[in-house]
Amino acid sequence: MIRMTEPSKITSVPDHQPAAGGIAARARASVGPKYLTGLNPEQRDAVETLDGPVLVLAGAGTGKTRVLTTRIAHILSQGRARPSEILSVTFTNKAAREMKHRLGQMLGQAVEGMPWLGTFHSIGGRILRTHAELAQLKSNFTVLDTDDQVRLLKQLLQADNIDDKRWPARMLAGLIDGWKNRGLAPSQVPSGEAAVFANGKGGKLYASYQERLKILNAADFGDLLLEDIRIFREHPDILRQYQQRFKFILVDEYQDTNVAQYLWLRLLSQAPSSTSPRVRGEIASQGDAGEADSPSTELVETLPLPASGAKEQTPHVKNICCVGDDDQSIYGWRGAEVDNILRFEHDFPGAKVIRLERNYRSTGHILAAASHLIAHNEGRLGKTLRTEDQDGEKVTVTGSWDSEEEARGIGEEIEQIQRKGEKLNEVAILVRASYQMREFEDRFVTLGLPYRVIGGPRFYERAEIRDALAYLRVINSPADDLAFERIVNVPKRGLGDATIQLLHDHARKRRIPLFEAARAVVETDELKPKARGSLRDVVAQFDRWRAQREVTAHTDLAQIVLDESGYTEMWQKDRSADAAGRLENLKELVRSMEEFENLQGFLEHISLVMDRDGGAEEDAVSLMTLHSAKGLEFDNVFLPGWEEGLFPSQRTLDEQGRAGLEEERRLGHVGLTRARRRAKIYFATNRRIHGTWSTTIPSRFLDELPAANVEITESKGGSAWGGTGGYGASRFDDMEAFGSTYSTPGWQRAQANRNRGGGRNGGGGRGGFEEEAPNFSSSSSSGPDFGSFSSRRRGPMTIEGELVAKSTGTTSEFSLSDRVFHQKFGYGRVTKIDGNKLTIAFDKAGEKKVVDSFVQRA
Repeated sequence: MIRMTEPSKITSVPDHQPAAGGIAARARASVGPKYLTGLNPEQRDAVETLDGPVLVLAGAGTGKTRVLTTRIAHILSQGRARPSEILSVTFTNKAAREMKHRLGQMLGQAVEGMPWLGTFHSIGGRILRTHAELAQLKSNFTVLDTDDQVRLLKQLLQADNIDDKRWPARMLAGLIDGWKNRGLAPSQVPSGEAAVFANGKGGKLYASYQERLKILNAADFGDLLLEDIRIFREHPDILRQYQQRFKFILVDEYQDTNVAQYLWLRLLSQAPSSTSPRVRGEIASQGDAGEADSPSTELVETLPLPASGAKEQTPHVKNICCVGDDDQSIYGWRGAEVDNILRFEHDFPGAKVIRLERNYRSTGHILAAASHLIAHNEGRLGKTLRTEDQDGEKVTVTGSWDSEEEARGIGEEIEQIQRKGEKLNEVAILVRASYQMREFEDRFVTLGLPYRVIGGPRFYERAEIRDALAYLRVINSPADDLAFERIVNVPKRGLGDATIQLLHDHARKRRIPLFEAARAVVETDELKPKARGSLRDVVAQFDRWRAQREVTAHTDLAQIVLDESGYTEMWQKDRSADAAGRLENLKELVRSMEEFENLQGFLEHISLVMDRDGGAEEDAVSLMTLHSAKGLEFDNVFLPGWEEGLFPSQRTLDEQGRAGLEEERRLGHVGLTRARRRAKIYFATNRRIHGTWSTTIPSRFLDELPAANVEITESKGGSAWGGTGGYGASRFDDMEAFGSTYSTPGWQRAQANRNRGGGRNGGGGRGGFEEEAPNFSSSSSSGPDFGSFSSRRRGPMTIEGELVAKSTGTTSEFSLSDRVFHQKFGYGRVTKIDGNKLTIAFDKAGEKKVVDSFVQRA
């Protein structure tokens, strides 16, 4: 326990001591407590301003955790409150543990006397257990996890005769979670929102779900705050008890709070003398234009307002300190309201705003780039990160021909870093979408570079990838019992544990694989007709796929298997938040097979990838999404995929418009500020999107970076870069193509061809795939001429022994119905002509689009 003592009062000054106002006393007072040592002026101001509402705008790497913990230590050491009178709320258990550990170090003892330091849900749950009877629960209620929640909702759907395949329980769970995050009880759900599920039954099912939870003496995570809010509103005496208990409230990561967390805090943050706690929207005077436009204004239910005609009183607010960064609000997709922090001064009149802008993490160039990028956002309070350290290396921007070259180039950069003696633990690759990881994982396996995936499993260890691989393994080897058992009932086919046990028994008796046991069992009457029919269909499907393997490209076969098995459809119908990502991962899996000659070679490669299992303490590259990187820092940060549609995400732009664009820009700011010494941005000219190669456009965020802090470099990935336009003139399009020192014959030919035809530049291609790309003026030796842009067309040229041809409006020498031969796809007949691009119906490979330069008359 922390024992607090009142500061001693000097009643007399002995003759041998200096006067109270002497030099020694003033010097001693200026030093202050030991825990204040090392704080910069802004940090110290945030620590010592204890009275009234305070908003600490703490930029990335400015020491916000230190400010929070030091502020608590200062409150305790000054005797302003006991440990049990401080409410300190964090978002993760890890953050709460870190704060307790630091407080223990500051105060010289374990912080055991702070029962109200924890996450929103842990503290909310403690309050709810204390007053469980007011929520029709017992104090020993169970908190359901997501799986239990989905199972309960499935039961309710079945009881209401609602098709679970058309209206999945997981989708309803997501809707209910969203409503609870916004503080909405069943009776408050807007009818329009309730109508999106089961033809308007969403609200009724939500109410039934809540009733069922009471019967089971259970609550879900959303209830831990929602029920608290209801209790506080319906029982002002209980609310007053907690308002009197908490003399100081501290909130970490305030920019990530959702509506329910905001309401919970607002109720507790009113001083007990306030008889009518207000929430957002009520405090604003009627003359405040635009204030009611807040996303959560119409979603809150409040205590009764003063009687009509009564003079409105501004509620007295206690000592609340919120620490956050509006520039790092990146969780809008899960309910976070950046508006909460933007409106702090409005919600808490007289609040003091303290900006922490001194960054202790990144170099000057990195901070300047990040600050210049985020300055393009309109919805922000505004601050500029600065450092007193050296400028360091400039942020680099590198273009590559495609995502494969991007992975090769980053792999080479990391090897150079390793050769310099730097730790791989200080290297991170931050991607926008999880499917981008696959190419890096494959590349690292090839190079022998150890890596770890943070925030999720490795690509080939994801459940959907393991399922898809299991299908392919059974096709390749019918005796693979583990793979067959994994997918025989995925998607659901009514083949439960009893059927699997029957197959195992038969296989052991006959000493045959499970697949052959299934073939035998479907010819008997041992199974019920429905299960027998389902199993017969599975056996027939694998027989058909195995036959197709001989005449179908393995990539096409994989797509056929995923479609015909119903596996793709299963995830298309799944309405959970991660379903779209799983579908993208499946497309990326099919794409990854192209570089292998056949299915056998691909599966052998996968076995090598899966076999590698480094220890947790191994020196390894960190691979993660930008969202997972928040709160982390590394010496070297690679940021691939800065292209329109990928980053910023087209889906986010379509769904959220300008608000989505600003959140994507905040995500870029977070990515840059993870870097301590080096930040390296990459973009590709061509990328496979939704299974189709597309020419991509450099992200608009690149042109929002400051030229003085950015250096354009050349790809080390091993092929020429060919720029692309379309979004508009970009200074990052003006990159020197063929500036590498590679000495391969193909590369030398490309360099020789560079000046052919009046200085045309070119780009490399592979496998007959080509997309049109304009040429760009080369940069001078002193750097790129920002703003110059050329869209001259180039003619066909040979790179790496492959003819690159573009659809430039010329007419093909081929005619419809011509019989042709392609080296990869074989014989076929021309069915459509678009310039020099042909659509050909191949005898074995099916219909493909190719450039006429890659075919010859048969």
